[in-house]
Amino acid sequence: MTVWRNALRAGAVLACLSVVGLAAPAPASAAAGFATELSGLPDEFSGDQVSTLSAVVSRNDGGRCVKVRWSMVLSVRGLRLDQVKMDRVEDSGSFPLQIQTEGDIARLTDRQLDPGTLCPDRTVTARYRVAFAEDVTRGRVTLAAEAYDADLRLLARQSATRDVVGLLAAEASATPEPSGSAVAVDPTEPVDASAEPTEEAVAQVPPAAGRPVAGATRGGFGLVQAAFLLGGLLLFLGAGLLLKLRQLTRVSRGGGTDLGGPAYERARRTGRWAAARR
Repeated sequence: MTVWRNALRAGAVLACLSVVGLAAPAPASAAAGFATELSGLPDEFSGDQVSTLSAVVSRNDGGRCVKVRWSMVLSVRGLRLDQVKMDRVEDSGSFPLQIQTEGDIARLTDRQLDPGTLCPDRTVTARYRVAFAEDVTRGRVTLAAEAYDADLRLLARQSATRDVVGLLAAEASATPEPSGSAVAVDPTEPVDASAEPTEEAVAQVPPAAGRPVAGATRGGFGLVQAAFLLGGLLLFLGAGLLLKLRQLTRVSRGGGTDLGGPAYERARRTGRWAAARR
């Protein structure tokens, strides 16, 4: 008989929580002297990780000890409820939940009272594990932890909103985008092999190893041949100047002006003058 009474009482509790409403943004009022906090929340939820968060309720009004029943309200935006997995866990394993959904809001209520007891200057903690499906891109999730007593009186409520970044969105943001100066080439478009490159393109693209540099055409008069020709011309002019300087140097050493004619004629003229002087 006691078992039936407890079952009926639990059913009545869950029915009353359903009447409270899934879509209600917040209950009408909370009891004085109670406070609820959410801890362990990341800055943003990642699609490849399982996050563990805690809801903690405390009491500071000095009243009597009470039992606690937890209810977590989950609302999503930018993703679906079936892309979110949330469990209530205790040291002994998973904690049984009554799950109700309406649109993009879900309420997860404990089927049993929490094993702990809330007394003045003490706390009761509920732990939840949250994970997201692999096909999630981006979205937002709001979590609201509500603590009730055994008579369904709301003790305290705390909510928090976080962004959700899935694996696909993380990979897309990590991939560098092409710069604006890059030109997309259509692989299906035929390339004109006979088109000649412009002067600007030739100046930017270095020549391949083993190939002649631009300007040294095959079979023509190139820069190397012109350099050899100029060097030979300068050598010829230099040799001519040297010979001229050598001739002038010899004349100046012979003493005086060159009288012209062969050497024996100059000797005969010099001898006549010498005989006249005698």
